[in-house]
Amino acid sequence: MSDFAAVLSTLRRVRGLSPFFALDLGRPGDDWHPGAALLDGPALPRTLDAIAERYRTIERRVAASLFFLSYTARLLCPTAAAHAVDGVAPDIRPENLWWHYGPDGLRVRIDQATPGVGIAESLEPVVEAVRAVVPVARGLLWGNAASSIAGALKTVARSGTASAEHCVAVAERLLSQPPLKGSGDFIPFPGEVAFRRRSCCLYYRLDGGGTCGDCPLPAR
Repeated sequence: MSDFAAVLSTLRRVRGLSPFFALDLGRPGDDWHPGAALLDGPALPRTLDAIAERYRTIERRVAASLFFLSYTARLLCPTAAAHAVDGVAPDIRPENLWWHYGPDGLRVRIDQATPGVGIAESLEPVVEAVRAVVPVARGLLWGNAASSIAGALKTVARSGTASAEHCVAVAERLLSQPPLKGSGDFIPFPGEVAFRRRSCCLYYRLDGGGTCGDCPLPAR
């Protein structure tokens, strides 16, 4: 099987788990940005401003966290699931992406069905690009990525696609190297993927916001 076919087959296997696992392929409409626009130019700052306005916050670090949480959820759900089903994970580096932020939130898709590199290598340029716009803590952003990985594998386990024990083992492997290492802990719980991160995504800072299920802060 060619690399293209292997990636495409994996994406088809996992896309039905939830909308966050559906990663589309190919160049979209003209209103989408290439992934390179995340790293340079006005598109990312304007998107963070739009998120701040949408959620009525004056804290740009909150908007930055919400952006990256959505970004990692859209990309790491299918990527983590690919590892869980022993498939071929796609290339999610910015140079292989298209993205769009609008009334329906953040949407991403890949340009080519090519095999990916490591998660940290794929995300590091975007972490630095976000921090160049807003001085948000690196640990917070990588904690968002870890939360997306753990949440994805929880969904995989609950769907019956793979056992919880296997999903925890996959998650621990994916989070075993810096900068993801130390971002959280897995809590032993039979038949479940239970994770608690060591940083907070700041969702509680929004009006009406609260703490997430894997938050280290006390419930609010």
